[in-house]
Amino acid sequence: MNLSQKAYITHIAYELPEHVVENEKGRLRRKTGIVHRHVCAVDETASDLAVRAAEKLFADGVQRDGVDYVIFCTQSPDYPLPPTACILQDRLHLSKHVGATDMDLGCSGYEYALGLAKGLIESEQVKTVLILTGETYSKYIHPEDNTVVPLFGDAATATLVEGLDADVSGIQGMTYGTDGSGFRNLIVPIGGMRQRWQDTPVEEIVDKYGNKRTNQNLYMNGSAIMNFALEVVPPCVENILQKTGVAKDEVDYYVFHQANHFMLQYLQQKCDLLDANYWNDVKDYGNTVSNSIPIAIHDMMCANPDKDLHHVMLIGFGVGLSWSGCMVDLRRCHTAL
Repeated sequence: MNLSQKAYITHIAYELPEHVVENEKGRLRRKTGIVHRHVCAVDETASDLAVRAAEKLFADGVQRDGVDYVIFCTQSPDYPLPPTACILQDRLHLSKHVGATDMDLGCSGYEYALGLAKGLIESEQVKTVLILTGETYSKYIHPEDNTVVPLFGDAATATLVEGLDADVSGIQGMTYGTDGSGFRNLIVPIGGMRQRWQDTPVEEIVDKYGNKRTNQNLYMNGSAIMNFALEVVPPCVENILQKTGVAKDEVDYYVFHQANHFMLQYLQQKCDLLDANYWNDVKDYGNTVSNSIPIAIHDMMCANPDKDLHHVMLIGFGVGLSWSGCMVDLRRCHTAL
């Protein structure tokens, strides 16, 4: 048997802000399934949450000097530049020999980061990659825009991907997709170089239901995002199955981006997964963007401590528009609390 370094998820943890908001009872709460959301403080950033998530891994036995590379997946960076990953290297007291890079992706970002980690490890550039995700979408949202306020929560996660001697990789079937023609369906219009803060007048938009936002706030075309997900996720499932040679009923768990209960339920039907082990739990978090899948992995593993998680399918989709997915082997993964 020819053993070589293969990428495996070995440790995972997450961190939530202390402040919890409860959504109002009613039709929207019943439909989305979101009861509580964690919202960061005014002076709290995604990197603050990411530091606390990473420290949970170190407290659980992960060695700081064993980290070779840091990926920080966020759309809520501390600054336009430098990369927040570089700041995290210093705050986490990691070696100055580590690589560090930001990844500006949202709900599909975790799988993109896993793909990058796999490539770095299996090409023998590094042995360990620390993937951090962190989002504070609450800072982008207008407080009177009920199209998005009840949906999004803040969070951060930490995942260690290690190179282990094995004949088969613990991350397989990487699948990616992009449709940039839909970029306006999920966007913060002002703040980049296309429309700079200092050059663009603030405009208030009020929809027919009285929801308010400005061009400085997050805008989401919910129906367009729903249609997009229904279009791209089912073929993504089939693509991963084909690449890995795993049958649909051999997948131990399906973990998709935890957008909301209704969308997840609809996707389960559309993908013909009604009899499958399928994670759908947004009640206490809401949509945490790039954090949603690692949080779901952690909670799913804690809820199924004796289950053999050999084949777990992950699929993320959202801002870009973009999507990504893979099959992971979680039998060597440890959850840090």
